[in-house]
Amino acid sequence: MPVVIDARGLGCPQPVIMAKKAMEENEQVTVLVDNETAVENIRRMAGKMACAFSAVKKEGGVWEIALSRTHADIQGSQAVPEGEISCEVLSRKGTGPLVVVLSDNHMGRGDDVLGDILARSFVHTLLQLKPLPDTIICYNAGVKLAVRGSAALDDLQQLEQAGVDIIVCGTCVNYFGITDQVAVGHVSNMYDIAETMAGAGRLVRP
Repeated sequence: MPVVIDARGLGCPQPVIMAKKAMEENEQVTVLVDNETAVENIRRMAGKMACAFSAVKKEGGVWEIALSRTHADIQGSQAVPEGEISCEVLSRKGTGPLVVVLSDNHMGRGDDVLGDILARSFVHTLLQLKPLPDTIICYNAGVKLAVRGSAALDDLQQLEQAGVDIIVCGTCVNYFGITDQVAVGHVSNMYDIAETMAGAGRLVRP
């Protein structure tokens, strides 16, 4: 029987994270969500994992999503009909370290409240990446994510415990007067930051 994941009432990116985790451990998963955004997010996740996907809208605005593995060969999977492809994670060979740069404690331009929510969501989602980033660099206002009281602190600490190197710009924390509040990573210098960015195989700036 399929494992049932009830993701109703949960905001992005929780439904897709829960669905991904469940599919990594089970052959069949049923996910319950209550908005079309979650349906589309899970549809895209299923495509990336090459999973069979179907969604049915039930009464009360609830969507029932069925995900399943098959045992088809995923080589040349683009030619395989949708819904009949193997649920396997396609491996990607990187050419160097994956480095994530956090240059602000908000994400995007516009509304700061929304930007704060997006930044927290982005850092939380980093925990679900496979492989995890090799390094996270925090500079300018991004250093505020690494201090006590930050909504992103718990996720950053989990990333550090998982082996992610977190570099915090010393000039920046001095400028903001928060050097003694840094609660994750190690305070470093611009040479270290520049060297890490220059040596990155993939550089991500949200």
